[in-house]
Amino acid sequence: MASNTFPLTSPPIFNGENYQLWAVKMQTYLQSFDLWDVVENDSEVPSLLPHPTTTQLKSHSEEKAKKFKAKTCLYSSISEVIFTSIMACDTPKEIWDSLKNEYLGSEKTKLMQVLNLKREFEMQMMNESEGVKEYVNKLITIVNKIRLFGENFSDNKIVEKILVTLPEKYETKISSLEDSKDLSKITVAELIDTLQAVEQRRVIRDEKTTEGAFIAKTSNKSF
Repeated sequence: MASNTFPLTSPPIFNGENYQLWAVKMQTYLQSFDLWDVVENDSEVPSLLPHPTTTQLKSHSEEKAKKFKAKTCLYSSISEVIFTSIMACDTPKEIWDSLKNEYLGSEKTKLMQVLNLKREFEMQMMNESEGVKEYVNKLITIVNKIRLFGENFSDNKIVEKILVTLPEKYETKISSLEDSKDLSKITVAELIDTLQAVEQRRVIRDEKTTEGAFIAKTSNKSF
């Protein structure tokens, strides 16, 4: 349940970079104190009816105070340089929209950024020298940037991307997975675990081969 007490914890700070990430954190921060509604909707608090009760007076006062609390939170969450660009805004919604327009850009700009990220995702290929975890983390980083724009990007797409861009040395394991599992239901975490197990077995096997070759070479030198 959201609290209407004034926030004591510090809000996430926005310094002009990674706006989408800050916006997600800040929205959650404001929601946790029941202040997001006055940022999202710039409506006025209805006037009191004649002869209000004590409870109604208290509730009305709390609702009116929400805008000031939300403004305080937003002021506290931005650097001084950015503050000068929004200090003339009267309401929390004006502040939020001003930051969004300046740092997220227009719908056209947003669309271009999403398309560029999707293109970057599609172009990724796993190198022979690259580890599974390293490659998947690279994909997930791109996907999370896409999701921050509000785009729906399913985990199934990530699984499919991994499976079709793995080097040939994983081909046997992929064939085994196709026979034993429903690949439309396998999670990214499950796929990573499976592929890392293959990776670890290969490392152990290579180490044993190297060790065996070294022993054989040493033995030959002793004769």
